[in-house]
Parts: sequence; C-alpha cells; structure tokens
Amino acid sequence: MPKPSKRPFSRIIIPTVVILLVLAAWLLLRTREVVDTVPIARGDIEVNVTALGTLQPRSYVDVGAQASGEIRRIAVHAGSKVNKGDLLVEIDPAVQQSKVDADIAALDGLRAQRAEQQAQRDLARQKYERQQRMAREGSTRQEDVQTAYADLRVAEARIASLTAQIAGASSTLKGDQAQLGYTRIFAPMAGTVVTLDAREGQTLNATYQTPKILRIADLSSMTVWTEVSEADVRRVKPGMAVYFKTLGDERRWTGRVRQILPAPPNPPESDTASGGQKAPATPGAGKVVLYTVLFDVDNADGALMPQMSAQVFFVEDAAKNVLVAPLPSMHAVADKPGVYTAQVRLADGKIETREIQTGVRDRLQAEVRSGLQEGDRIVTSIRRERAADGKVQW
Repeated sequence: MPKPSKRPFSRIIIPTVVILLVLAAWLLLRTREVVDTVPIARGDIEVNVTALGTLQPRSYVDVGAQASGEIRRIAVHAGSKVNKGDLLVEIDPAVQQSKVDADIAALDGLRAQRAEQQAQRDLARQKYERQQRMAREGSTRQEDVQTAYADLRVAEARIASLTAQIAGASSTLKGDQAQLGYTRIFAPMAGTVVTLDAREGQTLNATYQTPKILRIADLSSMTVWTEVSEADVRRVKPGMAVYFKTLGDERRWTGRVRQILPAPPNPPESDTASGGQKAPATPGAGKVVLYTVLFDVDNADGALMPQMSAQVFFVEDAAKNVLVAPLPSMHAVADKPGVYTAQVRLADGKIETREIQTGVRDRLQAEVRSGLQEGDRIVTSIRRERAADGKVQW
C-alpha cells in the first residue's frame, strides 16, 4: 500500500509562518505618536537673587585698655551678660597711683610757695604805702619809694607765676587721675561678652596702641553681611524683601535690605616700581567682584550667633497660589512682552495652540494670568516611538 504524501501539509504551513513573521515585523517596527503633557495647577513662584552671607551683631564695641600694666583681675568671661557700667577688668594701678601721689605733693608745694609769696606781697605793699606817706612829708628819698614799689611788683609777679604753675600741676593731676581711673575698665554698653582676648596676669602696653581686651555685643539684633556678585548687585535695591537660612536649619529668617555698600572690600595693595609707593591690586582675569549688602534681622530668641554662615535670597518678585505653567514648553511672542504661545491637549485628544498672558516668571515656570485654566494639560513634547519600545497596539 503506497505511503501518503507530506507536501500538501508543508504547502500550507510555510506560507502561514511567512505571513505571521511579516505581520510581527510590521507590528514591532511600526511607530506611533506620543504626546507628553503636564497639568496646569496652582503653586508659588519666586524670582530671587541668591548669595552667601555672614552674621554679625548689629551693635557691638571692642573694649581696650588705655592704661599700661599687669591685668590683676578679669571679672567676666566669654558669654557673660553685662549691663552698662559693670566692672570688666582691673589693671595693677601702682604706677598710675604713684604719679597721682607725686602730682598731689607737687601741687601742695606750689600752693605753699604761693602762700609765702602772698605774705611777701602784703609786706611789700605795707612798705610801699609807708614810703608814700613819708614822701608826702618829705622825710624819705624818691629812690626808696621806687624801690618799695618795685618790690611790690615783683611779689605780685611771683604770685602770678605760681598761680600758673598750680593750674598746670592741677591739669597734670587730672590727667594722671584719669589714667588711674583707666585701670578699672567698665562696660560701655549692655550686652554679651562674645570674645575675650586677654588673661589675668598678662601685661598690657598702651603706649603706642590700645590693646583689645574683649568685645561686647547686643545679640538681640543681627546684621547679615552678604556678598553679591557684580552680575546681580544691580537687581538688589534698598528696602527689598530678603530671607535666609543657616546651615543645617530649615528655619527662615526675614528682613529688608538696609544698605548696599558703594564699593567692594578694599583689595590688597601691591608694590609699584616708582619710589616704593603702593597701588591697589587689580583683580585677576575671570575673578568675580563682590559687593556687600547689609540687612538686619531680629534675634530675640538668641538662635543666631556671630560668624554663622547664611544662604541669602533677595526676593525680586513673587506670586503665591497662582496658576503655574512650565516655561520651557512655551514660546515667546515677538513684540508682546509677557505673552507666550503653547499647545494644549483637549479632552478629545486634539491639540490646540493658545496665547497665554504671563506674570511672574523664573527660569522654569511662569504665572498664568489668562489663556489657561486649572486642569488644562499643556504639551511638553511630541515624539514618535516604535511599538517595540512600548506595549504592542493591536
């Protein structure tokens, strides 16, 4: 009995496989359009200038010594709170006290000499008056009268000289008494001792310069010294709102710009070839010039400390709880400031181009004043992708 032939089966299978492979290749290699959108929602926009700053007490004073000598006692320590007039430091007053004692002795001696001369003057006046009476009676010589008058004038001149010396000695005594008073240093203001640069037993020499002993600061109000680059300083104005954060703390402190210093900090001086004179060094190529901006902040709770670093934000413009759209997805309209166009995907899938009036804008987003409503989906990109990159669409 003859075997059945397999050719009719193969003739059916092979074309079917080829058709399936072609269909699969078409499904995998075909492309489809993908529209990416983001919804329009409410949010906050802020345009600011960022900078770095350092906190310093707004009011402080460096206390120095006007008298030379050994520090006998320091009545405070770093962190002490003091009131105006509290005793801070005592310096050994031995040298100053000896000068005062010598001045008092010298002044007493001059006053005694003046008293002696005053007695001599009284005697000379009596002699002169007697010579005048005798001259009227013709019982003395004119020469004796003149001699008596000259003695009176000399006594009066000596008294005037001693009076002047007493005034000078009194002035010297007052100066030395002031120097003696400088050996006890009192607080010139109320505040906190933030630095202490001297120790008990240390010898101070105030002859050529005033040695700094400590600093007292009022920490209830701080000033932020901010360095703003020359590219941004024109955007900062007095009275502008500003806030900052310190390192490791999310708390926000607010204030307003008080002052913009008209020149950057003094650059280091460099020698010139002419006569050893010095001239300001010019900034190196590519070096950013920084200007100092000051603003104050309340520190009633004492959370801020001197020398803290601050990340500062000068608020140029801001809008709260407004409709926000992604700025890179919009295109500016020529000759229409603040007007942009954008593509919006409708509920039925169609794409519509709209003109949008914007307000506050930063680099990433813009405030929508008209043209869009909350919930509208703005097109961010339109792209094509292969079916193999996503789900196969049958």
